[in-house]
Amino acid sequence: MTGPDPAARPVRRPLAGRLMAAVTVPVPIATSYFQYDQQGVVFNMWYFGWFDDAMTQFLGEVGYPYTALNADGFDVQLVHTEADWRDAVRYGEQVVVDVATERIGSTSFTLSFAVRVGDQVRATGRTVYVVVSTDGSGKRPVPPKLRAGLESALTTDR
Repeated sequence: MTGPDPAARPVRRPLAGRLMAAVTVPVPIATSYFQYDQQGVVFNMWYFGWFDDAMTQFLGEVGYPYTALNADGFDVQLVHTEADWRDAVRYGEQVVVDVATERIGSTSFTLSFAVRVGDQVRATGRTVYVVVSTDGSGKRPVPPKLRAGLESALTTDR
């Protein structure tokens, strides 16, 4: 008995070595006083909230707003997320999250995130989402409208 073909599995590379797509969607993030810890920097859990907010704004920017996705009977569930921090975001700094599509599968997709202040990237991340039906009947293929939007911001490696 043999297992899955290893060549069929995507190769995982460290986030720090990846490049964002030539076309990314910049999403401005409003920071609030309560997000900062005793060290005067944004507490780490907020980055994951920023990724989720950026995902919903990203979908609208690529032509398939989250509300339309839901109206069509679809939703997404986060199944994996990760982040690498390079430097802190400090109080008063203006944050932008650049979002790009890293991978599109049959029922899932992966978005890459770069949290930046000006031109300086402070953190990178990625999240894998699975498309599900809003009626609770389980996962569904990535709908054509969503696939088209995701493809418009697909990452490229040099």
